[in-house]
Amino acid sequence: MAAWGRRVVTRLLDEWDERGVRGILTPARLGIASVVLVAGGFAAADWATLPPLLPDYAKTRAAWAPSESWLYDRSGVLIDSARVDYQARRLAWTPLDKVSPVAREVLVAAEDRRFRAHGGIDWLAVGGALRDRLEGKRSRGASTLSMQVAAFLSPELAAPGSRGWREKLRQMRAGAALEQRWSKDQILEAYLNLAGFRGEAQGIGAAALGLFGKTPAALTRDDALLLAALLPDPRADAAQVAARACALSHDQDCRRFAGLAASMLGPARSLALDPGLAPHLSDMLLTKPGLRITTTLDARIQRVAIQALRHQLQELGGTRARDGAVVVVDNASGDVLAMVGGIGGASTAPQVNGATAYRQAGSTLKPFLYAQAIEKGYLTAASILDDSPVQLDTASGLYVPQNYDKGFKGPVSARNALAGSLNVPAVRTLLLVGVNSFHDRLWDTGYHGLTEDGDYYGYSLALGSAEVTLMEQAAAYRSLALGGRWGPLRLTKDDAHVAPRPVTTPQAAWIVADILADPNARAGTFGLDSSLRLPFWAAAKTGTSKAMRDNWCVGFSDRFTVAVWVGNLEGDPMRAVSGTSGAAPVWRDVMLALHREVPGRQPERPAGIDERRITFADHVEQPRAEYFLKGTAMDQVAQAPMAARRPRIVNPVSGSVYALDPDIPRDRQGLSVTVSGEVIGHRLLLDKRDLGAADSRPLVLAPRGRHTLALVDLGGRVVDQVLFTVR
Repeated sequence: MAAWGRRVVTRLLDEWDERGVRGILTPARLGIASVVLVAGGFAAADWATLPPLLPDYAKTRAAWAPSESWLYDRSGVLIDSARVDYQARRLAWTPLDKVSPVAREVLVAAEDRRFRAHGGIDWLAVGGALRDRLEGKRSRGASTLSMQVAAFLSPELAAPGSRGWREKLRQMRAGAALEQRWSKDQILEAYLNLAGFRGEAQGIGAAALGLFGKTPAALTRDDALLLAALLPDPRADAAQVAARACALSHDQDCRRFAGLAASMLGPARSLALDPGLAPHLSDMLLTKPGLRITTTLDARIQRVAIQALRHQLQELGGTRARDGAVVVVDNASGDVLAMVGGIGGASTAPQVNGATAYRQAGSTLKPFLYAQAIEKGYLTAASILDDSPVQLDTASGLYVPQNYDKGFKGPVSARNALAGSLNVPAVRTLLLVGVNSFHDRLWDTGYHGLTEDGDYYGYSLALGSAEVTLMEQAAAYRSLALGGRWGPLRLTKDDAHVAPRPVTTPQAAWIVADILADPNARAGTFGLDSSLRLPFWAAAKTGTSKAMRDNWCVGFSDRFTVAVWVGNLEGDPMRAVSGTSGAAPVWRDVMLALHREVPGRQPERPAGIDERRITFADHVEQPRAEYFLKGTAMDQVAQAPMAARRPRIVNPVSGSVYALDPDIPRDRQGLSVTVSGEVIGHRLLLDKRDLGAADSRPLVLAPRGRHTLALVDLGGRVVDQVLFTVR
């Protein structure tokens, strides 16, 4: 080790000769420095001074784990990012050529001005530090960038209590060892990425964005001086930073640094250059630090959806509806082009993703019910359904469906019933299809929130009592646009393309789509000029859940499916928001933007559909052209005559329970009996007591208890029977 000490002294003398400063130090001081260095060389023989093993540059860079992850649109445009690791704030590794040259120069000059000349140890700085100590002055640091990088790579070198002479020798030897394996540019690059500048911000990337809102490539000389001023003490206040920056700059006028330092250390800036277009999707997908995920989203369409939703929620105001969500899908590929889970604003639950939250579907499930009925031949688009009061006996009591406007339209075609979103005809259609059969169809159409069997939902399933997500809605309505073929949606470029599978026939899907695109058919409910009417072909359906908690508008053109939800994520009802005043305006704005250059066109009619000109008996509806499955076409539609209807008791409904009011005289509390069908010659029996002719609408004064009401024909045969209770 004596030889090593002599080499140290010789190296020191040579460097002094090269710089012409040999005469600066007196021989006495030089001798003292030589003795100390030689002594240090001998002391270095102790095993404790051996430097730790350090990784090479490639391993160091490969091991770098940013605290962030990034989300890109389908074209590679950054749309969002998220912090995943909260131990430190690190961005992606910044290559040296991505740091502005002036910033590199300023930081090197401040931290290690002879960096390019020394071999890991700045012997002039070491000699100066020794001289200062011998003269009793405050010792200045002699750590080089190489030594600091070595300490970053081996934290034990910078651990508390590592400032003794033995530990300092280890740092020096580590710096020298690093220089033998790393290039100068690699060392400088590593330093700029590993250094802590302020708080939890590690590396020049996080510092530039967090303190200046810039990329490292955009840093100016003054920015770099302020960053360099932070390095000795990242917790320094603005005045201290300004003073250090002034000293480093050697400028005559340093007044600007006070304001610059105060601005730099003011409110924290975002460490993201992204526009924050998809925060809810980033929460879904960015689960690990360092991820770079390319989505199927289109940044332009995402902005359109955000703007349309923001504008509508501002129009409604936070007291009417606070939240909303939008999903846009490319029909051909199943790619999600926009997914807006919410926009914040007046929301009281901004972190909840409205696009994936389960909410009651309302009337948005009706198209799939009618498609199933048409497919099975139970109905045609011209079939007459009775929109009149109905009571249905269920295990939990009577189910009495009502329309949105609390009124009834009487006889109505299936086309107008679906387009006008009438509830009672939908329930009557469900009676034809069957609850469990319809439940299975919805499951096949991607509504996988229906985890209970059909009986659990009962007749209310026709009116959307089940909970669904906006993503499920978009995928389901896309299946109608694809002729009855359903497939999963894609959110990332890595998601597999899955060929859509048939869930209903192309003919039934096409007829339902034609109904949903018919402005005349929905005019009775929505008017001729609602938000659902576009200047090109598009099909749409609105829905409102119980107690006005959810408002939907889902529809499609030949190219795109757009699904919109508006409501309150906390579940409280909206105020004064209807099907066409809530979600529909957002749907309209997005559809218009998507088709600004190419308008939507009606899908080609599949084989197996006949077109006929039809008329309706009794002028139930106006004559029109109508579409039928092949073999079911007709020219005239009429209600079934009374003689063709099965006689039955309409009221009371079996299972009804009636309570007597003690404040009303008993003889004034009667139960009106109603029957339907051809009942000439039929009679009514209450507990086997003759009440008279069935068509006489008798008033029943039944005592307390359980009762049996029977309808019997001329031969005494019971053709219908109900049970009810009076309490």
